[in-house]
Amino acid sequence: MLGVLKYYIIGYNLIMEKYVLFAVSQGDEERAEKSLAELEALLETAGGEAVGTMIQNLPKPDNATYIGKGKIEELKIVMDSLEADGVIADDELTPGQHKNLADALDTKVVDRTMLILDIFASRATTREGKIQVEMAQLKYRASRLTGKGTALSRLGGGIGTRGPGETKLESDRRVIQKRIAKLSSDIKAMRTVRDTTRKKRMKNPLPLVAIVGYTNAGKSTLLNYLTNSDILAEDKLFATLDPTTRRCKLPGGQEILLSDTVGFINKLPHQLVDAFRSTLEEAKYADIILHVVDSSAEDAEMHIEVVEKTLKDLGISDKPTVLALNKIDVGDPGFVLGRGRGDIQVEISAKEGKGMDELFKGVEKLLKESREYVEETIPYSDAARMAFIRKYGQIVSEKYTEDGIEIRAYVSKKG
Repeated sequence: MLGVLKYYIIGYNLIMEKYVLFAVSQGDEERAEKSLAELEALLETAGGEAVGTMIQNLPKPDNATYIGKGKIEELKIVMDSLEADGVIADDELTPGQHKNLADALDTKVVDRTMLILDIFASRATTREGKIQVEMAQLKYRASRLTGKGTALSRLGGGIGTRGPGETKLESDRRVIQKRIAKLSSDIKAMRTVRDTTRKKRMKNPLPLVAIVGYTNAGKSTLLNYLTNSDILAEDKLFATLDPTTRRCKLPGGQEILLSDTVGFINKLPHQLVDAFRSTLEEAKYADIILHVVDSSAEDAEMHIEVVEKTLKDLGISDKPTVLALNKIDVGDPGFVLGRGRGDIQVEISAKEGKGMDELFKGVEKLLKESREYVEETIPYSDAARMAFIRKYGQIVSEKYTEDGIEIRAYVSKKG
């Protein structure tokens, strides 16, 4: 259905497909403009080029064509004048809207969901990630196998033909449903393995800190810095999709697990939320949420709202949270501060390593609050227990006496 961007070679120049982006504004044109700017960034990530944008103010999108008939004619004129290869809507189109627009414009019609699925298809690297993306694509496609033949032929109009592809077999609803059932079974098996791994990890007292945030907020860069790793970290939307967990030692000696998660985005396709639920649920079992925000972004506050809403939809809204305002080397995050978000707020630069001491202090503080305080004397013969507390707990003080080591410490309630 979606796929590798089509390039045209003229001499030695590589020319990418050009699109006109359009959206419906329901009373907030500034928000619509920002959303279109993000859509343009998504298109660039997919390998396309935006050559024009258009916004129509309507109380709600037109049921039949998303935009009004007059705007369709205007869009067609703009397309022809800019020699665009297609158009992209900033919302998910219904099957009827997609068909009617494709018929009226006689061109390739893509929507925001198709574009995001296209990017995910190109970014997934693990078997689990590829399966999850394919299932999301097929579910999207299956919902559109209700029209006439002309409607089906136009469904190949993503940014190329990535993912499942436009084949005769996948044009058949029965075959697609059979494939979805097989992929669902595979994901269920993977979820069982993941749950088993998670249960084993939960028996281990190492606290889990889940890194969440809007796409391109700097999560992978932060994980790389904190754990001295080399995970792919690009200045692109959805640079990494597959979750990564690494160990990290806090300044006080406490070891923790840091788990990166897929980035969120406004209007995240529900097919992807469903498909990646097992991956996103890493945050559900975390002791602490580390919410990374690109504080240099103009709409950083909206990014925070999107992440918070997604976590709430996943049933993860009651976790202790550190709000890390990242990229202070680029802009001033002050406008976000003081709004009561997160249990602790810190300003950092993951790229330059600024603010990490405060970040560590914040994590240690929240960990301490989630633990129980103990005072006891550990015999010298039980050195293993002392080593265990050093590794998994937070020692306040220790004193060597004739009877053993007198300690005051915070230890995990799990172990």
